[in-house]
Order: sequence, then structure tokens, then C-alpha cells
Amino acid sequence: MAARWSSENVVVEFRDSQATAMSVDCLGQHAVLSGRRFLYIVNLDAPFEGHRKISRQSKWDIGTVQWNPHDSFAHYFAASSNQRVDLYKWKDGCGEVGTTLQGHTRVISDLDWAVFEPDLLVTSSVDTYIYIWDIKDTRKPTIALSAVAGASQVKWNKKNANCLATSHDGDVRIWDKRKPSTAVEYLAAHLSKIHGLDWHPDSEHILATSSQDNSVKFWDYRQPRKYLNILPCQVPVWKARYTPFSNGLVTVMVPQLRRENSLLLWNVFDLNTPVHTFVGHDDVVLEFQWRKQKEGSKDYQLVTWSRDQTLRMWRVDSQMQRLCANDILDGVDEFIESISLLPEPEKTLHTQDTDHQHSLSHGEEEVLKEDPPSSLLEEKKSDQPGLPQTLQQEFSLINVQIRNVNVEMDAADRSCTVSVHCSNHRVKMLVKFPAQYPNNAAPSFQFINPTTITSTMKAKLLKILKDTSLQKVKRNQSCLEPCLRQLVSCLESFVAIWCISQGP
Repeated sequence: MAARWSSENVVVEFRDSQATAMSVDCLGQHAVLSGRRFLYIVNLDAPFEGHRKISRQSKWDIGTVQWNPHDSFAHYFAASSNQRVDLYKWKDGCGEVGTTLQGHTRVISDLDWAVFEPDLLVTSSVDTYIYIWDIKDTRKPTIALSAVAGASQVKWNKKNANCLATSHDGDVRIWDKRKPSTAVEYLAAHLSKIHGLDWHPDSEHILATSSQDNSVKFWDYRQPRKYLNILPCQVPVWKARYTPFSNGLVTVMVPQLRRENSLLLWNVFDLNTPVHTFVGHDDVVLEFQWRKQKEGSKDYQLVTWSRDQTLRMWRVDSQMQRLCANDILDGVDEFIESISLLPEPEKTLHTQDTDHQHSLSHGEEEVLKEDPPSSLLEEKKSDQPGLPQTLQQEFSLINVQIRNVNVEMDAADRSCTVSVHCSNHRVKMLVKFPAQYPNNAAPSFQFINPTTITSTMKAKLLKILKDTSLQKVKRNQSCLEPCLRQLVSCLESFVAIWCISQGP
């Protein structure tokens, strides 16, 4: 082992450890490096003063290791090896192995201590089961979730004690441990294997997924068919996790050349370019975690372990943290602008069509509006018998079961009043239809009381509704239902991005 300090970080070398996993305790005092023959306990306050070792006898590498996140249980950690989990205790400079959890019939892929209950630990496995264990009684799992497909990741929700997520190849399942018989939600998230899951620290419905398909996606699982945002990358993404400050995200890429920089810090509101690249490791970063802040300090420390057999501690000062901050309204503006370019919610496009729309430049978008390719157009209304020919018919055929929407229609007055509720936000709008509608004549949209969203948000929604209605009436098609769906979709996205912005 060797160590050196620099102005930005501490570097500790463990040349012969062959460690495959790392974890930092919740007090920020120790890190454990998990090798096949030894577990190395590193004092993070004095990493160059040597380390302690716990011997282990196993022919299997440790797959995952994690300290208990509760202060009163900070001396416990769990390590998975093949089909078992060993519970370790580290106290007063001495380590010992305690109970072993055995129940899985195939290799354990991941484990996670519960955020709210210090006695609970969840494990996932290739054997298709997710087991929740109570370490006070380790003879068998207290809860078994059966997923049919093997799980590669499992993570407890950071705001809801009953909620957890698992990944299965490219899919995500959301579970309520009180209803173990079946998942409560299902996300077809990626086209390739998901390597990483992370729940948002302040919103129980938001999570990020990172995948072999070269992307990170952000989700509100209440809207499982449409991701909130995407970070496209050139290479597979091994991990993506939210920072404990502002609106940051740290990613680990899997570069084609091992010496390429793979550890990046992003602002989730501006995913065009990273705000910082952590340069130093000579190989892929296997694990990264944050140390608990010292009292009175504004700096954070990121602890990383790499295949190059070095442990590094990176100082993230307040100036770097500010790069991840964002004005709430600016974030909403950018997000809603991107939503306005998405296909209408009632349509289902193939993946390649969606990707094509995301890649359009502004000029190409304008061309599409004026003269879209025939493959993306619906037939003209005159060629589709059964579609509404009058406003009365449109009102009678509209789907009034759109979530969170109430519509009061008055065909004689050629108007309707729309009320939408989303979380604590309310929108009420008067829609008036001109006599020529829908023959190249769009309705007007006006917000009325009680509407609780900001003026900036109103302007964005009006633009989206105007664009949606114009695209329809240019083809002599009715537009009310598509506009209602866009209104609901954008308002829900606004609420979700507002939740994301409420960082610590």
C-alpha cells in the first residue's frame, strides 16, 4: 500500500488486494475493500497510516458489499458471495463475521440495507427471487418477492419505507413490500441490460436507470410509458447516482480504452455536457460513494475504487456544487421545451421513430410541421369515415376518462371549460372554437381562475397547446383530445421536474 496527497484528492494504492467491491460507512470514517482472501478496512481520516484486514475463506469473489446506513448500526456491513450473504461486525479496530443468510439457489446479484429500518436487508438473485431479511431472525427471509425473471439490481426507495425497485435485463419493477405477490408497476426502460438504479433523494416517484444501451434515463414511475429525460452517451453506463447536493448526478462510463476518463459529474437540468470530469484513475471505476460531511464543512468528498487498485477521495467544494444548482423556472422551461417536441401521448411510435424526433434540429422540426413525411401523417379527415364532422360530434366522441381531467362542454356556445388537477397544482382553462373549426382554424386557449401555476409555465403550456392544435387543424382534424392529453402530460412533467429541483 502507498498513499499520496494532492490539492484535489487523496490516492491510496492497494497493489495486491484484488478487491472487486467497496463501501463507505454512514459515519464517513471507514471504507471496506472486498478481495477474495481479505477484507481491507481503511480509516478514511488517515488512509496512509495502514489498514486492518479481516481474513475470509472462500473460492468466490465478493459481488457486493454495503455498510448499514444507520448510525446506531454503523459497525455492521454485509457482503454477498455466490449464493450467500455474510454479516460482518467492525468495532474498536477488530472485525468478525457473524450470521450468514442463505436462501437463494443462484448467485446473488445485489443487496441493499433498508433506509428506514436498520434490521432489514434486501437481496436479489439470478434465481428470480428478491428476499427481504430481518437480521434479528436470519433463518429465512421475512418476505419473498417472485419476479419470474432474474434480477440484477435492487434498491430501496429513499422516501417511502415500503417501496423498492428491481431491474431485470432492460426492465424495472416497482414493489410494495406489503403486497409481495406482484409488482405494483412495470417499466420497459431500456433495450439492453440495466447496470444501475438510483432513487431520487427527495422524490419518492423519481428514479434514474443506467444501461448497456449507452444511456441514462430518468423516470417518474407513475408515468411508466415515457421517461422524463435522457442522457445519451457514446459508451455503456455502469452506474448513475444522484449527488447529496443540488441537482447533480455522477456517472461511471465503460470506455473502450481503459485509460479514458469515465467518472463524470452532471447537472440533471443540463445534460449536454458534464460540469466536471474526475481525472486520475487509470482504469474503470468499480464503485463510488459519498462520505458523510464533517460538521461545519461545506465540502463533500467522493470516494472511488477502481480496477487500477487505487482508492481516491475527491474534494467537491461549494463552487463545484454550484455548477449543479439551477433556477427552478429555468429548469422547468428547458424541460417543457423538450416535452413539446415529443410525439403526442396518444400515439405510439416505434423506438427508431422516437429517436429520430429527438435528433431533429430546430430547422428540421419546422420542416416537419409544414410538410411532414407521409409515414408520420394520419390520413386526412375526409378519407376517414366515422371521425367527427361537427363540434357537437367531437364533444360526444371525446374520451372523458383522461386522468385528472374534468371537461364541461357547451356545443351551442362553441366552448368548453377544462379543469386539471396534478399533485397540489390546478389548471382551469376556457377553450373557444371559431365557426370554421376545424378547417384550418384553431381554437383559442385562456387560463381562468383558479389556476395555480406560474406565468412562465402558463406561457409554455399555451405554446404547446397552440402548436398541437395547429398541426391538427392544418389537416382539417379535430384537436381537443390531443390537446387535453398534451396538457396533462406537460403538467405532470412540470410537477415531476419541480420535485427533482427540490434538492437539499
